[in-house]
Amino acid sequence: MRIAKETVEHVANLARLYLSEEEKAEMTEKLNSILDYMDKLNELDTSDVEPTAHVIPIKNVFREDVVQESLPLEKALENAPDRDGNFFRVPRIIEE
Repeated sequence: MRIAKETVEHVANLARLYLSEEEKAEMTEKLNSILDYMDKLNELDTSDVEPTAHVIPIKNVFREDVVQESLPLEKALENAPDRDGNFFRVPRIIEE
């Protein structure tokens, strides 16, 4: 499968990319090089290879949820650079 320069122009247009003629030719060449490599990979016999999402076995390790006491309010706010009573005070980011 080969990509034509017109296809590169079409995709660039959809992506709102403005490519020079040199860039279009370079992108066409690079994309065709990638597709040639994919064709080479498709020649490999992978019938004995089990489908997998990762090359090594991976599993998530989660700890059990345990109900425990919350952090005391004073401890949670002790490093706050600015506070207003029991709340963190942060700079205003929304203009009125």
